[in-house]
Amino acid sequence: MPLSLKPTDALVVVDMQNDFLPGGSLAVAGGDTIVAPIVALAQRFETVVLTQDWHTPRHSSFASAHPGRQPFEAIELAYGTQVLWPDHCVMGTDGADFAPGLDIPHAQLILRKGFHSEVDSYSGFREADRVTQTGLAGYLAERGIGRLFLVGLATDFCVAWTALDARASGHEAILLEDLTRAIDANGSLGAAHAALDAAGVVRAASADIG
Repeated sequence: MPLSLKPTDALVVVDMQNDFLPGGSLAVAGGDTIVAPIVALAQRFETVVLTQDWHTPRHSSFASAHPGRQPFEAIELAYGTQVLWPDHCVMGTDGADFAPGLDIPHAQLILRKGFHSEVDSYSGFREADRVTQTGLAGYLAERGIGRLFLVGLATDFCVAWTALDARASGHEAILLEDLTRAIDANGSLGAAHAALDAAGVVRAASADIG
């Protein structure tokens, strides 16, 4: 069934940044191929939100902050298990900038996340301690937004976590799979799909939008 857009819908474009594109420090394969289609889709939405990973130097989620540790290892931090990443999206650097060609001038909100040095942040709604709020839920409530369409990087981390928290905040959530790309480390994509399905996140394609 085609998905008909409504004025109370919003497009959430997750972390379309240089460090997540091919050549970046935490590159997601094929990330560059979804830039133009996302821009085209965004023209159909009255409300567009961009999330932006925005880490401090030596962020606690970086392997470089933990001597002897390597990227993609997991350690325990105060709030639970944390995957260690290569340094990426450090605030004010080219790697943190949005992808070239991500031209969405009518986007009303750029929401930065991950700037608390001791807590990672995947979701656009809550940081990885699952307590610290970003303010996105309040923004959407005040704007009267009910349904969210999610695109961007990476499917199995920031996009999935944002979609799950959208559901927890009472929103309908539709993840457009053709406009996301995954890291798929250690079965992460399969685990994300299971969690999304269990939470009632709809997995669809941009072609389903009528």
